[in-house]
Amino acid sequence: MDVRRLMIADGSDVVRKVGKRILSGMGFLVSEAPSSLEALVRCEAELPNILIVDAGLDGALDLIGNIRCLPEGASVRIYYCVVQADLKKMMAGKRAGADDFLLKPFDRKILTSVFAGQSMAA
Repeated sequence: MDVRRLMIADGSDVVRKVGKRILSGMGFLVSEAPSSLEALVRCEAELPNILIVDAGLDGALDLIGNIRCLPEGASVRIYYCVVQADLKKMMAGKRAGADDFLLKPFDRKILTSVFAGQSMAA
């Protein structure tokens, strides 16, 4: 069983730190990217199993599309992070290739319910 790699791409230091603390505690190996460009560069070097992309990030939709174009990009589970259930944003995320959505601000309860049981590869 491998530890699952998860990346949080979000412009907010606070959001990344909180997410990292909670998800690391659940057994994920968490990396952070403050920009779409940095997230893409890191994903090209080592693809995470799970990617959380903030909808407010410049180039968020391009980032999702670019990840999907990488050789193993189809295997990444991508969560598009929206502030409220904004249908237009969510549809744009879906079209870009996101698998699922996370509502912000996320807390321990939300992250635990979404990611419980996903921290280990079967």
